[in-house]
Amino acid sequence: MSTMDWILVALEGLLVVGFIALGVRSGGVGLGLWGGVGTLVLVFLFGLDPGEPPISAMLIIIAVIAAAAAMQAAGGIDYMVMVAAKALRARPRALNFVAPYVSWLLTVLTGTGNTFFSLIPVINELAYANKIRPERALAGSAVASTFGITASPVAAAMATMLPLVEPFGFDIVDVMLITIPASLIGIFAMALFMNGYGKDLDDDAEYQRRLASGEVAPPEPPGEIVLMRYAKRSVAIFLTGVAAICIFGVFEGLRPTVAAEGGGVEPMSVTPLIQMFMLSAAALILLLAHVQANDIPGTPIFRSGMVAMIALFGIAWMADTFIANNEDAIVSALGSLAENWPITIAVAIFLVAALTTSQSAATRTMIPLGLALGIGAGYMIAMWTAVAGVLFLPANGTQIAAAEADKTGTTTLGKRVVDHSFQ
Repeated sequence: MSTMDWILVALEGLLVVGFIALGVRSGGVGLGLWGGVGTLVLVFLFGLDPGEPPISAMLIIIAVIAAAAAMQAAGGIDYMVMVAAKALRARPRALNFVAPYVSWLLTVLTGTGNTFFSLIPVINELAYANKIRPERALAGSAVASTFGITASPVAAAMATMLPLVEPFGFDIVDVMLITIPASLIGIFAMALFMNGYGKDLDDDAEYQRRLASGEVAPPEPPGEIVLMRYAKRSVAIFLTGVAAICIFGVFEGLRPTVAAEGGGVEPMSVTPLIQMFMLSAAALILLLAHVQANDIPGTPIFRSGMVAMIALFGIAWMADTFIANNEDAIVSALGSLAENWPITIAVAIFLVAALTTSQSAATRTMIPLGLALGIGAGYMIAMWTAVAGVLFLPANGTQIAAAEADKTGTTTLGKRVVDHSFQ
């Protein structure tokens, strides 16, 4: 490549970073909208061929959000939170270990970290009542909930990941066989560290100051949840759909056969099966849990899911346009670096996740790049958990909510941006 070609590639890369920054500044849907503008500029100004939008991932997100939102409309999320709260109250002295795992499991089962918001007051109350430094349980649980995203068969980030690694022979079960053990071990190491992190409340100067000035009062016990009539039934239907996805993922012989590219037949990919099972689960919840279809778009899960999908659409389309048109240049520039130090891709995934605050966007942006550089799909799945970088900056909703809930002042968003409790 000539010097001018390299300059053009660099300009295009800076443009991509610039539009990501504009999207992050706008927040939410803005990430996707500015990604769309970036794609337009790359195509019309630089003459690049438009890349491929992540259609399969978007369809999975739509199907999963429909089922999860239907369950929420039926009161199923409230029931799951109630069960989780009971598990936490059963072993209050082990809160620093139990709370992260409960938060992680709730995210794995529902595919969204938004369920953690409902656990924050419970964790905070139990910590304070048992003289446990709230930061230890709250910060650990927030991070554990984020790791649940890469271990969940129904998370938007998983929907983004699967179409990327399936051509390399990795299905949803292969991904979960890597990410679930990684999560379980990592969470234990984190909880062990956090269990001794910071001073106990009796020795914490900031807490003692607030206590003496009357700023701190015992937290209000979380209000009692009144379950809707068919809440348990909606959970049963949703989790049956999740179980079906896992079973068909494990046993290829159960899947319908489709025409293979080279002739003959092969088992259907798990990607369309996820879409079928989740849409069917949503329909069954409508029918058997007596949910009105008009109630689904009004749920928090539906709104947050649609925001995530639009953000993924624009930012992933822009990234694919840039990478697909400059793959040879990128591979030649970074190939030896990735070959000698593959961990640098994990660092890049972490940083992109931190800048975009989106696991799905970081997945769609960086995983294809790592694969193009010749890094094995199994290694890319292992490094994929670095999308937990969304918590690197204190801008995530769960971080803000946890810090606000802790009136003792132990859980903080930091004074120098990166020195917060969740680091």
